[in-house]
Amino acid sequence: MLRSCLAGLVLTGLSLAGAAAADLAPMQPGLDYHSFANVEQFRVTRLELDLRVDPYFKTLRGVVGLQIKRLDPNATELILDTRDLNVSDVTVKAQDVLGATSKSETTWVSRPFHFQKKDPILGQALVIEVPPSTKPTLFVRIDYETSPTAPALQWLTPRQTAGKKRGFFYTQSEPIGARSWIPLQDTPQVRVTYTATIHTPTDVVAVMSAKNDPKAPRNGLYTFTMPEAVPSYLIALAVGDLAFKETGPRTGVYAEKPLVKAAAQEFADTESMIETSEKLFGPYRWDRYDILVLPPSFPVGGMENPRLSFITPTVIAGDKSLVSVIAHELAHSWSGNLVSNATWRDLWLNEGFTDYLESRIVGAVYGEKREMMERVLGLRELRDDLARLEPADQILAIDLRGRDPDAVFSAIPYEKGRLFLTYLDAKFGRDHFDAFLRGYFDHFAFKSITTEQFAAYLQENLLDRYPGVVSRDEVTAWVSAPGLPDDAVLPVSGEFAPVDQARAAWLGGGLAPKRLKLDSSGWAAQQWLYFLDNMPASLSTAQMKELDQWFEFTHTANAEIGHSWFLLVIRSRYQPGYGRLEDYLQTIGRRKLIAPLYEELMKTPAGAAQAKRVYALARPGYHPETVAAIDAILNPPSEESDEQ
Repeated sequence: MLRSCLAGLVLTGLSLAGAAAADLAPMQPGLDYHSFANVEQFRVTRLELDLRVDPYFKTLRGVVGLQIKRLDPNATELILDTRDLNVSDVTVKAQDVLGATSKSETTWVSRPFHFQKKDPILGQALVIEVPPSTKPTLFVRIDYETSPTAPALQWLTPRQTAGKKRGFFYTQSEPIGARSWIPLQDTPQVRVTYTATIHTPTDVVAVMSAKNDPKAPRNGLYTFTMPEAVPSYLIALAVGDLAFKETGPRTGVYAEKPLVKAAAQEFADTESMIETSEKLFGPYRWDRYDILVLPPSFPVGGMENPRLSFITPTVIAGDKSLVSVIAHELAHSWSGNLVSNATWRDLWLNEGFTDYLESRIVGAVYGEKREMMERVLGLRELRDDLARLEPADQILAIDLRGRDPDAVFSAIPYEKGRLFLTYLDAKFGRDHFDAFLRGYFDHFAFKSITTEQFAAYLQENLLDRYPGVVSRDEVTAWVSAPGLPDDAVLPVSGEFAPVDQARAAWLGGGLAPKRLKLDSSGWAAQQWLYFLDNMPASLSTAQMKELDQWFEFTHTANAEIGHSWFLLVIRSRYQPGYGRLEDYLQTIGRRKLIAPLYEELMKTPAGAAQAKRVYALARPGYHPETVAAIDAILNPPSEESDEQ
């Protein structure tokens, strides 16, 4: 997933959590502290979904069948993860209760079940009583219904979509949202294959992170198969008025009809990205790589759902300047989807690797200059987070016990992880490191691993194979120490020097706006982001007006540049930009872009009043994750309530 956290959300409760973590026993690698599931006794291996999408009641209703590998023949309780699910019946195959009979293959028997006490972060454990058995496989079927407020689901009205005619529904399960729409073992260490039958209204199309048929008739009945085993957070569903446009032999775009042409043009290089990735990292093992463009409320830049990445429309800038998001989600086809983190403590194995692979893809397809500019911008984000986060949260293998696992999504697993791999690349040489990567992906293919498993593989296949280059202690410092090691290999880009010079000259009054426009005529979007993000904290109204008149930042089509500009608008109290700022906040739900704007508005009484007024209008169109984040910004918990 492309990082979309905000500093305020990541920092929430860190002091308390850090103190609590210090009092806890040492962590057990591989133990998922964010799941109730008794995976040491039972392992789900396959799901069979049959769900009806009900946009009127904002629910999914139906059945999930679980094929389960029994690891402990004496275990009598199957424990699953749920959140706000209404379970009406649980059945198992009669042969698993009564023994083999002529009719038991097709007969199901109800079993006792109950929910344990609800946890505000983890939801509720669903405990199902099952008889002890020496049979290796258990089959369980659960009839259930989701809640209208399930945090992984968003239901959009027609007016909140691009087409304005039909509603839209989608899921966003990472990190622990899958349990709010499927009762299952919601931990990334459990991988499942699945099939699904989805019933919808007849005027919309359903797609999933599985084999999709763009020619399927629009008749309200859709079937899917996912033959590769994936973690629960990668199970995804979307329903809307979608069209499809092919972009290559293995690639295509699903989007609402008003967007599909522009999206296909923007993402036309996807096939080239796959070919480049295969040359670098080994074969693409998911058959196809399609893209689904979500409505603007999608809370993140992209989600790497296998075979069908979910992507924010804010990436469509018209000039392919933001398609590193596509490179990132595609890279997850190797790092994250093929080899996954076993727990959310190990997220850096997903995201640090993916940021590194993304850089390699961007460099190969768009050139080294663009790659280095984007890496420099990423380093700036990392430095910002290092300045804000406590030392305990600056390490790669973070302790998340007692916290929402969403707290892991800072620049640390992404950018520090990327720098660690860049360091290994530089130390061992590109040829040796690429061979290591291909071997790593082959060795752990379709498995979920811990930081410790990676470290052991690294030791055996790189450190020991080329002794004297990098020590075990140096690896430990990268993984377990705060900050950055002194010998980190940091990115440098010469493309930003003329930007610094132009900015300084313009701020000093020595560069007229006409000349500035001429000098910047060939700048890439990354240079404009660097230009705006390194401005003084605020500018005069005259300066803001001058920039706006010559470069029309207030009405830019690039959502990232718009974000940077509107931060300046708020800090400089540039009134001509406020109307468009309010439109921006009401039409975009991507947390990375809007949360910092709300934070900035809340720094002044007038800004706070504006933020609350706009948010009241925008909130119904935001995803639940975004709502939770912005709620915390606009109504932060008091110190007194924290102590209580």
